[in-house]
This record gives sequence, structure tokens and C-alpha cells, in this order.
Amino acid sequence: MKTFAGTLLLVAVLLTGCASIDSRIRRNQVAFDLWPDHVQEAIRQGEVLLGFTSAQVRVALGEPPRVYARTSVEGEAEVWAYDQRGWQFSIGVGISTGGYNSVGARATTDRRHERSEDAVRIVFEDGKVTSVEVNKRGW
Repeated sequence: MKTFAGTLLLVAVLLTGCASIDSRIRRNQVAFDLWPDHVQEAIRQGEVLLGFTSAQVRVALGEPPRVYARTSVEGEAEVWAYDQRGWQFSIGVGISTGGYNSVGARATTDRRHERSEDAVRIVFEDGKVTSVEVNKRGW
């Protein structure tokens, strides 16, 4: 049982590290090093600036949970939406009988926050960020 708990703890640490800004920077280090200092600093702070590319937004905020296509009189745009609280991490272990007197355990990780409200929307036109919309009620 100690081995199982230790394995779960290791998985928790690894999954949490995968979502951090530092780990995203490390995975994109070559490109990150070529970006101007003010871009690097904004990314380190988890901020998005007007003019950012999709690659820069991915390093700053991670993959968007939702992507919308916007069509207006101004033209086409892509909108990336990020959740109110982003990723939550939890581990749950439950024991149940699966029939024939068997016992099973289940662990869950990387659950999304249940609210579907967008906290931030990043609008791209021609591959560059043209606006950042922040939900003032819940952010």
C-alpha cells in the first residue's frame, strides 16, 4: 500500500510541474530565449501582451481549454478562453466491490474546475493577439 501511495504522490508532483510556467518555458527554451526581454518578463508573470503570437500565449498560459471562431464585419478571429481558476489537482481513492468479491481502487487527477465561465479570452487576428478580455466579476 505504501508503494501505491508513493506512486500517486509522484504522479501528483509530475502533473503539477507539467502545468507550470517554468516547465512551459523549459519546453520552449530556444524560442523563449529569442523573444525580447519585455516579452520574456510578461510570460514569467503569466501575462499576455497585445501582439503576442500563439506560441507566446501558450507558454504564458498553457493550452486553452476552449477555442472559439469569431466572425464579424471586421473579419475572422480566433478566441482562446481560459477558465476561472485554471487547472485543479486532486487525488481520490475509492474502494468498491466489482462483483465476485473483488476490490478495486481508483485515483483521479487533473480535474477541470466545474464552472465553465471564461475568466480570460485572448483574441487573435492574423496570428497576433489583438485584445485580451478579462472577466471582472470572477477574476
